[in-house]
Amino acid sequence: MTVTPVRDLKRVLPRTYCHRREVLSEISTVLSQHQSLQPVLDRFVFNDGTARTLVGLTGTIKVFYEGKRYNIPVSLWLKESYPRSAPICYVKPTPEMVIVASRHVNSSGEILMPYLDEWTHMQCDLHSLIQVMKVVFSEVPPLRICLYPKDCSAYHKPSVEEISHVMLDREDDLPFSEHNETIC
Repeated sequence: MTVTPVRDLKRVLPRTYCHRREVLSEISTVLSQHQSLQPVLDRFVFNDGTARTLVGLTGTIKVFYEGKRYNIPVSLWLKESYPRSAPICYVKPTPEMVIVASRHVNSSGEILMPYLDEWTHMQCDLHSLIQVMKVVFSEVPPLRICLYPKDCSAYHKPSVEEISHVMLDREDDLPFSEHNETIC
């Protein structure tokens, strides 16, 4: 992955991009407002196995969840038809994080949102997309810290829908007895 300074982006942006001026303008706007993101140029492999050199933004977006700030690592890939087509977006967990699959993020980390599904040129842009991500991820965080880092790769990542009950500890640090537990 090649991190590219904004000033060099015009020179290295592949000629295969149909709307180069718009792409450069949007990236510059986003980077001026989100300093934790960086432009990158790298090979992107699509689900069908084809690979293309794409420009993207990678880094973190700030999210507030239950009053605390979290930095969610993301990658936003712009297809050659961008801004006429939506970017391909992923959360990119660090080694000590695991993906929490939900209706907005699949188990591979791909971000799935109506904003992306209903992408319309001239009505949708990268800055607005990031704002939508912040709102959605503030409600349901897409990542969490792995409790046992050496077991992260083998750890089953339950989706929100798979969690059927929660076991709570009593305030006196003694576990609830079995006959007092309920599944709501």
